Amino acid sequence: MTTHRPLAKLAAALAGAAVLSASLSVQAREIAISTVLSDAFPWGQAAAKWAELVEERTEGRITMRVYPNSQLVNGDQTREFSAMRSGLIDAAVGSTINWSPQVPELNLFSLPFLLPDEAAVDAVTGGEAGEMVFAAIESRDVIPLGWGENGFRQLSNSRGAIDEPADLEGLKIRVVGSPLFQDTFDALGADPTQMSWADAKPALTTGAVDGQENPLSVFDVARIDQVGQEHLTLWNYMNDPLIFAVNRQVWESLEEGDREILREAAVEAGEWEIAMTREEESERLAAIQERGVTVTELSDEQYQAFVEATAGVHDEWIPKIGEEIVEAARASVESR
Repeated sequence: MTTHRPLAKLAAALAGAAVLSASLSVQAREIAISTVLSDAFPWGQAAAKWAELVEERTEGRITMRVYPNSQLVNGDQTREFSAMRSGLIDAAVGSTINWSPQVPELNLFSLPFLLPDEAAVDAVTGGEAGEMVFAAIESRDVIPLGWGENGFRQLSNSRGAIDEPADLEGLKIRVVGSPLFQDTFDALGADPTQMSWADAKPALTTGAVDGQENPLSVFDVARIDQVGQEHLTLWNYMNDPLIFAVNRQVWESLEEGDREILREAAVEAGEWEIAMTREEESERLAAIQERGVTVTELSDEQYQAFVEATAGVHDEWIPKIGEEIVEAARASVESR
């Protein structure tokens, strides 16, 4: 009997190796998620939450690794959608602004002063226009799963308080790489300068640009007040929804049950992040004011002056976005 012990040990070792190999193969699926901001910001936290929920609910069969700071596209955030479409990126929690060069319908959310408040945002993303936006994304081989929110974008600068369009005359304002932003600030008499987020803070530090526009969460966490941005105008001129999405080939390679887990986790992570972002707004604003930033809130009359000054931007961009989707959004805003 002792002569068979080596064989028994070998058989046991092989069986153990097979079990280990099978276990590793089951757990080997990794999906890379691209984001522009890290988990110091709500945007990055949304991606981290999605990854956490997916890994937990698949019991480790699928892990999602987050790559912040646009690492997967060498810092060029406007290339994120095309990279995901082509399969260079598996998944992303991305901005409607950054994806708009490849998906013109996403410019809907950047039409100046279309969405006056959070209820309007929810009505649009949760309504017919939101469905049309998702259909436009899916037609380009990317599967949208859920909404998040970067928030309303506010205006800051180093020169002085801004409460009327004339105050923007000649100011160099950093904007993202979207022609619609260029046209909006041109209409307001400013001098818009397109640059990535990676280049924005150095440009503000040196005074190469006078101002920028971003949600309060970005202004607060990135300490934009430390680079001379002492004046902040709350004007809610546009909202920046986030979208959780996956490359079509990656999506189709998953089993139906895992697809549902990814979708449900994305929706849940988005709802969690939206609630958190909105709840923290007043606290962030108070912290910004405590650091010595002068905050200007517009009266209804002052707000309307900006609306009227940018009306021509709507005329130019609605045909590019699609009249049907804009009308659907306006109807949702009116009936909110």
